[in-house]
Amino acid sequence: QVQLLESGGGSVPAGGSLRLSCAASRSMYCMGWFRQAPGKEREGVATITYYGRATYSDSAKGRFTISKDNANNTLYVQMGSLKPEDTAMYYCAAHSVSSWGTCPLTSNFYPSWGQGTQVTVSS
Repeated sequence: QVQLLESGGGSVPAGGSLRLSCAASRSMYCMGWFRQAPGKEREGVATITYYGRATYSDSAKGRFTISKDNANNTLYVQMGSLKPEDTAMYYCAAHSVSSWGTCPLTSNFYPSWGQGTQVTVSS
């Protein structure tokens, strides 16, 4: 139903910044960023509704900013003050629900996923 393609990952030093992008083939109500480090469970980073209401994990709040361009069906996350603990594969996720509410940070809510883009933060 929707194709998602992440880009923008790379290696950065601690304290640095990185911007990830996710190009979607169509508009979706809920979109978000999730990450998974080796040996760890996938965790929600940030989500955003079609209307721009954002939800952040405790670790992302104050450092990351999620945004989207509905005209281009593109999702972004600006990540600043990066820490080695942020090292993970970052995935874009989407769900076509329509609601007045926010989008959850739970992985099992999202049926559509991208292939991921690696983010490595060196100490």
